[in-house]
Amino acid sequence: MSSLFTPPSLDDLIHLLKAWKFWVLGAIAGALIGGAVYAIVPTIYRARATVNVDFNLEQAWPQDTDRQQFYYLERETRKLEEIAWSDDVMQILSSGLLVPVEELRDGKLQLSQPAEAGWHFYAEDKNPERARELASAWAHLFEERVRDSLANSQGLSSFIQVDATQTEALPVERSTSLATYLLTSAILFLTLSAIGVLLLASPRPLSSPQGATTREGSNKGK
Repeated sequence: MSSLFTPPSLDDLIHLLKAWKFWVLGAIAGALIGGAVYAIVPTIYRARATVNVDFNLEQAWPQDTDRQQFYYLERETRKLEEIAWSDDVMQILSSGLLVPVEELRDGKLQLSQPAEAGWHFYAEDKNPERARELASAWAHLFEERVRDSLANSQGLSSFIQVDATQTEALPVERSTSLATYLLTSAILFLTLSAIGVLLLASPRPLSSPQGATTREGSNKGK
C-alpha cells in the first residue's frame, strides 16, 4: 500500500488471511473486552411469565377446514394481543408498579406467543424482583381481562380458554447473554484490527527494474 487512502492490494489481503496468530489473538482479545464490558455495564434482568391459551380448534371448527382454522387463529390472536397491550391493562400496571406507560410499551414489556399454547410475558428491569413483579402482574391482568371478555361475550370466541401457568418464582436472566457479548466483541475487534492493519501498513519501496539499473551504470562508466 503506497498511501493511507490506497485500497489494499491482493498481496496485503493474502498476508492478512495467512496470519493465523493475528486472528487467534484478536479473537481472544476481543472476547476479553466483551467479558469486561459484560461485567461492568449495568445489569438488565428479564423475567418471564406464561399464560396457556387454548383456542379449541376441534370444537370451533369441527368440519376441519384448514383455511377456516387459519383465519380463526389469526383473528382471535390479534384480539388477544390487543387485550394484552390495551390502555386499561397498561394503566393498571403503571399505577400499581409506578412505571410510566410509555416506558412499558417502549421495550420494558415484551410479548412472545406461538398463537396457541404458551404465551410468554417478558419484563425487563435493573431489579430482578421488580422484573418478576411486572411479568407476573401482566400475565395475571391478561388472564383476568380475557376471562371477563369471554364471560361478557365481548368479541372473543367462546371456545377460547386461558390459564396463567407460570406466575410465581419466575425465572430471571440477563436480557443479553454473556455469549452475545463475547461473540459481538470478538467480531468487532477483529474487523477493526484488520482494517487498521490494512490502512496503516507501511508503504513498500518500489524496486527499479534490473535492466534500467544496468543501463544507468554503463552510462556513468562512459
